[in-house]
Amino acid sequence: MILGVSAQKSHTVVKGDTPYNVAKKYGLTVDELLKLNPKVKDGKLALGDILTVKNDKTVASAPKAVVSTKPADNSKVGKIILQPKQTVYGITKQYRISETDLRKLNPELDSHMKIGDEIILPLESIKKYGGNEQQAVATTLPATKPVENTVTPVATVSTDGYIVQPKDNYYRISKQFNITKDELFALNPGLEEKGLKPGESIKVKRSTGGTNSGADVFEEKTNSKTKVDSGNERSSNTNTVVADDYVTYTVQQGDTVFSIVNKFGITIDELIALNPDLSHGLKSGMVLKIKKLDPAYVKKNGDALSVVMMLPFGYSTGETQYRTMAMDFLIGAKLAIERNARNGQKLDIKIVDSGNEASFRNSLTQINPDNTDLIIGPFFKSNVVDVLDFTKNQKIPIVAPFANSPELYNYSNLIIIETSDNTYADKIVEEVKAAFSDQKIYIVADAKKENANYIKAGLEKTLKSPNVVIVNSPADIQLDQNMMTGQSAPVIAILASDNDATGEAFANKVIALSKEVQGVKAFSMHYVPVFEKKVDDLSQANLVYLMDRKINTEGSFEKEILAAYKNKYCKTPPRYAIVGFDVVNDMLTRENKKGEIFKQMNKVQTQLATKFEFVKSKANGAYVNTGYRVIRLVP
Repeated sequence: MILGVSAQKSHTVVKGDTPYNVAKKYGLTVDELLKLNPKVKDGKLALGDILTVKNDKTVASAPKAVVSTKPADNSKVGKIILQPKQTVYGITKQYRISETDLRKLNPELDSHMKIGDEIILPLESIKKYGGNEQQAVATTLPATKPVENTVTPVATVSTDGYIVQPKDNYYRISKQFNITKDELFALNPGLEEKGLKPGESIKVKRSTGGTNSGADVFEEKTNSKTKVDSGNERSSNTNTVVADDYVTYTVQQGDTVFSIVNKFGITIDELIALNPDLSHGLKSGMVLKIKKLDPAYVKKNGDALSVVMMLPFGYSTGETQYRTMAMDFLIGAKLAIERNARNGQKLDIKIVDSGNEASFRNSLTQINPDNTDLIIGPFFKSNVVDVLDFTKNQKIPIVAPFANSPELYNYSNLIIIETSDNTYADKIVEEVKAAFSDQKIYIVADAKKENANYIKAGLEKTLKSPNVVIVNSPADIQLDQNMMTGQSAPVIAILASDNDATGEAFANKVIALSKEVQGVKAFSMHYVPVFEKKVDDLSQANLVYLMDRKINTEGSFEKEILAAYKNKYCKTPPRYAIVGFDVVNDMLTRENKKGEIFKQMNKVQTQLATKFEFVKSKANGAYVNTGYRVIRLVP
């Protein structure tokens, strides 16, 4: 490539200009260009704008093909320097070469398609079709053996198993076949010691019975009027996941480069450096690398996984407020611990009485941070912060069963179990959008009105000119009046309170309105017991409500766990026993022998009643559960 010096001080924006290609032309980074031109807002350039581009850097001139010393098919070849927006398909069309021949000349083509990479082509094609910008220098190459086509073959599963490919690793295979690394090793004894060998056949299929890992896809008909969705729909803040050693983000419709860099607190140049294809433009569905992860925790001592459970029994303080809750949680957790131990997991469990919030720091003295692999608990937000600070040097994974607050999202070793209200509210907005056809919308708020205001803002942003009213009581919901005919018109009613009494009043009001006029639609952020008692009547309003936990009583895994609990304790499990089982079983099934729980956090798993679908709250932030159930009452 030939280098030149730009003395130009300004650039007039023409059609097709973007911050990226202007910066590239004058040897600047995008951030440098924007700093020189603070008037440019959100990277939007207007035709005729005059940009400051003065700099003393050398910049690349038009690309020049250079002589290659690599022969192919006994012909003369040259190289082109890959430019923005060039693709394999585009190169084959421009230079009149088949993709097969292109790959013969460039065996590692797929990994060499970044801007600035060199692509080998027949010299004659470069001269003939390269245009003025592709001036090839001729050279005579000795006759040699043609380059073999070394394109990696398509991965295949034979009747005996999967054929290992040259670039495979344990993570890629586990991800492809939706199994854990431990399950892969269990299916293939000795594989962990000897490693993967290209061409070798390995087993990748699990047995069909007894497992409940993988995506939650069940649909349960609890009665003729009820349908339980899997909750696979995800709100706009759940597109960040972990891949290899990076946080990645899936681009959504409406995203811009600037919204993404603002979301993750990185510079445009950092984003482009990790994602060279961005120079071709941002498209929905693209998976972007965002930032390298903090080093993951790896256990340091022994074969057994050392787990500490911090529960507020209150024996040390004589406080009994949370004792029943803690006892139930422990009983459920014990069932999960025994189950995983029977499956061969080596566990060392320690129960710590975390007392109350005031006495919590004293309980920390019972933890050895240098020999603890996982801490489940404590229950309260202030205590979670205390234990995070206590273990900050070791980066031990901490599981918060109930605390979910934005102040906790900065801790990379924290796992937050409770799905946030905003995730539920986002789903309600999505559901209302699908049902909306100019109806008046009522939102029944609780005393704080936070969720109601959030939903109202979401609807006003999503819908075209909606009429949204927040009310304090379901009694304030009224049918709309058609201005032309004077007849009553249906409305949309949304419950943004988790108070049972308010929920019952909401259900009664919706039922009454739906009897007056057809087409009333009802939605609720939360489950209220009356919803199951009045299914038939509420189905006339097509009630849709969300739940954090619901048991699929027809599932084989669920039947097994419920039977085991009843056999041991002669009753069905109460709420916090279910939570204890689900949290502990989910965490233990994500662990491997090295304590690398964070490498398994991208798996979606459903336990007895809870769906776990974790996403990174931000680059190097906490893992937050975004799983929930959607229940639809159908007439």
